Amino acid sequence: MEEPTFEPDLIHAIFKIVWSRRALERQMIEGADALDGETGAGTSKKNRPTSANGNALKLSCELLRNFITEAVQRAATIAEAEGVSKIEPTHLERVLPQLLLDF
Repeated sequence: MEEPTFEPDLIHAIFKIVWSRRALERQMIEGADALDGETGAGTSKKNRPTSANGNALKLSCELLRNFITEAVQRAATIAEAEGVSKIEPTHLERVLPQLLLDF
């Protein structure tokens, strides 16, 4: 039986939102540079649409699932050590710095 994971379409939609925001930020920065007298050199790699390979999306889903599972397990360990049966946001806040370093 396969473990539940995130839908690749969902992760792709999230990626597209992030890519769109970054493209807008780049355009705003480049627009400010153009006002300073610099001109662009035509279509660059930065202006091309970004896409994701299907296998890359599946891998991203699996990585995200592993990250969240590990975060919950570590937070549960902290909560259990405190004698609490419910994970609180503070438990996640306490494990997040080390978790980010580990991943």
